[in-house]
Amino acid sequence: MADQGARRLPKYQRIAAALRQAIQDGEYGPGDRLPGENDLMAAYQVARMTARQALGVLQTEGIVEARKGAGVFVRSYRPIRRRGVPRLSSASWGSGRSIWSGDIEDRTLVVDRLEVAERPAPGPVAELLGVPEGEPVRVRSRRYVLDGKPVLFSVSYLPAELVAGTSIESEDTGPGGTYARLTELGHRPVRFREEIRSRMPSGEEAERLDLAPGTPVVLICRTAFTAEGRAVEVNEMTLDSASYVLEYEFEG
Repeated sequence: MADQGARRLPKYQRIAAALRQAIQDGEYGPGDRLPGENDLMAAYQVARMTARQALGVLQTEGIVEARKGAGVFVRSYRPIRRRGVPRLSSASWGSGRSIWSGDIEDRTLVVDRLEVAERPAPGPVAELLGVPEGEPVRVRSRRYVLDGKPVLFSVSYLPAELVAGTSIESEDTGPGGTYARLTELGHRPVRFREEIRSRMPSGEEAERLDLAPGTPVVLICRTAFTAEGRAVEVNEMTLDSASYVLEYEFEG
């Protein structure tokens, strides 16, 4: 019955399924070039449009990527393992390390876009920070690039009354980052809440993260709280879902 169902699929989907299976079986590994349109036309006796649609299915699924003038290649996948609990431990940023340090291992991470500005607090952010909507807050926007590929765009909102005129407004906040500086200012974050959802990206998000067609984004909104329960930062992050594994480990 399964074979009969497969035979009822359009030809381009059957070709895509065969290529997908070949990738899963290891016939084509990360970085390998797939058969091109002419190869598929000859092998399956189909029109060019059918061959192009088959390759397009795999591109939409994020399995392969097209390189202009070179062909279609299996995507390399070395995910960032984002360990949600230990990365926020004060044992990390409190000792001067970046919260990224445990995620990237030996890989090269750079911030290639950075903006520090004052902006009116959007409604949802104002509510989380406990300030009136539209009140000026300090905003840090960063794009993170790992091994030459954009993987995350982050926008942090902080109450102006806490951070105005401090090194948090500098491009480089120093060892341990924003949380270490907040601690020095007497507003140590001790509790964090992250809300996670996923959706397809906007055009701006797809361009900003250089996303392959069909790649969703993961949205993480993190709020940092002091021991008194005051929210001192709201960080809205947009992640390339194809670049991440989100790991959370808890003891019951």
